[in-house]
Amino acid sequence: MRYKVPFVNYPLQYKNLKKEIDTTITRALSRGDLILRSDVEKFEKNTASFLGVKYAVGVNSCTDSLIFSLRAAGIGKGDEVITVAHTFVATIEAIIHCGARPILVDVGDDYNMDMDKLKAVITNKTKAIIPVHFNGRVCDMKKLMTIAKKHNLILIEDAAQALGAKFDGKKAGSFGLSSCFSFYPAKLLGALGDAGIVCTNNKILAKKIRLLRDHGRETKNKLVCYGFTSRLDNLQAAVLNVKFKYLPSWIKRRRKLAAIYHQGLSNINKIFLPPPPQSKGRFFDVYQNYVIKARKRDKLALFLKEKSIETIISNPIPIHHQKSLKLSHFNLPNTEQFAKEVISLPLIPELNESQIKYVIKSIHTFYG
Repeated sequence: MRYKVPFVNYPLQYKNLKKEIDTTITRALSRGDLILRSDVEKFEKNTASFLGVKYAVGVNSCTDSLIFSLRAAGIGKGDEVITVAHTFVATIEAIIHCGARPILVDVGDDYNMDMDKLKAVITNKTKAIIPVHFNGRVCDMKKLMTIAKKHNLILIEDAAQALGAKFDGKKAGSFGLSSCFSFYPAKLLGALGDAGIVCTNNKILAKKIRLLRDHGRETKNKLVCYGFTSRLDNLQAAVLNVKFKYLPSWIKRRRKLAAIYHQGLSNINKIFLPPPPQSKGRFFDVYQNYVIKARKRDKLALFLKEKSIETIISNPIPIHHQKSLKLSHFNLPNTEQFAKEVISLPLIPELNESQIKYVIKSIHTFYG
């Protein structure tokens, strides 16, 4: 189905960057630059510089970046790792794949970890916390880092949705022992397939992750440990390098469109909006997703589809209610309520303001 207001528009973004993308792919192919070549190294340097950290290691997905971060930090069997259920399942499965036990806490109105509820679940088995910077908004890292320091806990940031977001002027991904980013095509900075990266200021951790991503090889013929095949593809890195220079303008555009949404929807009392973009304040949001909580959410989604507006409903069944995952013993009332209410509206840089206003008008029509 072709939407009047699409949630993503891969063909249009490619059309806008076609000449640059085609040129860089042709160059890489002509040189035979396919596996761990200069484009990967350049992208790692670009990302580290952007975040203000020392090291970045390209891997094939954010999922692997989470798994490798936990493994490299020594997390394993018998350990507990605290995170949230209001996230993509990768955050939790990374803990499981390391042999550790996920401990889930509820989220607050900003969809991020509730710091007051965090304190109650820390035990002598707790070894790490994975905060998830959801929808492009950073967690309250001041409170979180105070708690982590008090209990000597490792922080690994799931920043898959928060590239460029800030808290107290400091970028997401620059707080913890390591941070994990996704470059899935729908992300703020998207590859042409799967891609991820781990960022850190810890030299030893970076070295361990470089080993894990490439079969444990220190050199071509020297094996240091058992590893995996999880290298960031050089062609994906080449494309990401092309797109990287547009990231600041894309963030600026998302914030502008979010401001239009806020202005146009703030007088509807049956929906709850995210905070508007702020020029000053503690939070600099990048609006990876523009998520509202809505009364009659499912009917609204159908109505908008009829109006040719594409929306996304993430986790209509909360992750901890997926029976096969055996996490139903966690009591997370906000997470469960949000699963019934949240809906993501279209917000990509390629949208024009008239499309956003059409969405606003349609939501007004629905609520009368």
